[in-house]
Amino acid sequence: MPVTVVVGGQFGSEGKGKVSAYLARTMRATAVVRVGGPNSGHSAVDERGTLHTLRQLPAGAVGTDTQIVLPAGSLINPDILLAEIRQLGVTPARLRIDSKASLVTKQHIEEEASGDIVARIASTGSGTGAALMDRLSRSPNHLLVKDFPELAPFMEEDISWYLRGLLQKGQRIVVEGTQGFGLSVWHSADFPYATSRDTTAAGFLAEAGLAPHDVDDVAMVLRTYPIRVGGNSGPLPKEISWGELAVEAKLPPEFVEYTTATHRVRRVARFDSLVVNRAIASNQPHRIFLNHMDYVDPQGKNELPSVKSRDFLRGVEAELNRSVDFVGYGPEILIPRSSLFLREAI
Repeated sequence: MPVTVVVGGQFGSEGKGKVSAYLARTMRATAVVRVGGPNSGHSAVDERGTLHTLRQLPAGAVGTDTQIVLPAGSLINPDILLAEIRQLGVTPARLRIDSKASLVTKQHIEEEASGDIVARIASTGSGTGAALMDRLSRSPNHLLVKDFPELAPFMEEDISWYLRGLLQKGQRIVVEGTQGFGLSVWHSADFPYATSRDTTAAGFLAEAGLAPHDVDDVAMVLRTYPIRVGGNSGPLPKEISWGELAVEAKLPPEFVEYTTATHRVRRVARFDSLVVNRAIASNQPHRIFLNHMDYVDPQGKNELPSVKSRDFLRGVEAELNRSVDFVGYGPEILIPRSSLFLREAI
């Protein structure tokens, strides 16, 4: 069955939104499914060159006319979702939300803010974890999408039936996974420095209500310099400062990256294969995308890549014992691996 699953192979912010949008466009997907909650942001550039960063809607829907799906496994902050619906001008004809998806309420956000989880493991404090705990405890007071009238125009009784109908017609579905393998509550080597859910292709399928044999394409997304959220967020092998990276990438001395959900300065490190190889073992990707090559070679997005780019890529591939399929520059450029070696072949 034609399902593509996009997964992160490090600690999140690998550029999954950009890859999801690329795949939805080039594979002519009928629907893009966003799993997870509002504790992470995905970005993609539309046809006018505008960058959209989204915490609830799939970035894979940016610049396309694909159907947008939020399945039963989603955790939804209605205020954030409604703002994004207005931002993209999404109509009820285009967006379907499973009636059984959970709501992240102000109470959930306040519960995390009043506890120690933000300081203890650098949680985003978005209320996502508290909402999930509420759902798993089968609290009679837990709210679902069907309990929120403002979302009624977008509500679907059972998303899995809708998705099954698309698959029976042979139509492509892209499942846009969130966060990264190194944050999985089950598979992270750094527990308790983990998110509140699984972050593997199998976990995303379960949230979407799809079956394992539906999948014919797993796309794993990596970045050249992995990050973790700022604060006491857990081990980050080969950690460096943004100042060091700025010098190497010829960026302004004050350059830093901020997280979407919390606006904290991210931590950054050199590429390390340990978590990536574990992610490959658990997800068995068909294709690998390596983003942020502009940090390795600032000129690569404007002209043929340098020897430095090719050497970096070869080093990554040697550590992973497999080839990278696409490399990414900036917020929108993705090119086949072979393009890096055109000059060398001439």
